[in-house]
Amino acid sequence: MADPEFEGVYGRYTINTTDRQEVSRYRQALLVCGLSMSACLLQWWQFGAQWAWIWLVPLSVALGLALRWIHIYLRPLHRTLQALWALGCVGWGVLLLTSGPTQALDTLRNQPLWILPVGPLFAALTGIGFKEFFCFQRAEAIGLTLLLPLALLGHLLGLINPEVSAAMLTMAALLLVVLALRKFGMEAAADVGDKSVFAYLDGQLPAGTP
Repeated sequence: MADPEFEGVYGRYTINTTDRQEVSRYRQALLVCGLSMSACLLQWWQFGAQWAWIWLVPLSVALGLALRWIHIYLRPLHRTLQALWALGCVGWGVLLLTSGPTQALDTLRNQPLWILPVGPLFAALTGIGFKEFFCFQRAEAIGLTLLLPLALLGHLLGLINPEVSAAMLTMAALLLVVLALRKFGMEAAADVGDKSVFAYLDGQLPAGTP
């Protein structure tokens, strides 16, 4: 079967097998992010922080992979989100080493300044939420985009208590699950975007291309 062909802003392009595989992997990674974050927060709430930190591993790995396979026209923005993810992973590593894995989440709750080093990871996730809302105007995407920074900054600045912050983060995580699940019913072309724009921005098409 021939690859589907589309008319882009700067010419025709096709969605090939590699594109479809990347989109599928992106959606799966996004779902793992949502499930891991939800599991972490729910386990922390129900059973305490001692082992809830383990969910940070699949969350961080899946987010990194999602940022590997996401399609964003602006390369600098894409690189910025990846840099935020890397900084956040380093921040979590420092927190886990400093406080010990079993105490890390409680330390984060009791010492809000730790949000500064670990926050970039969630900033990267917020960036994905914004991209999804900008492209598809999904309610769950804007909910994710607003709830994550409000919960973390509110706790950092002492404007909301830890319980409210945790509830907001849990809601954001569940919205991420909804967002990811709804994407599985979409055509791959929707997530890939206009490949002629990518080619133009990468300099593969001449500047005078209409």
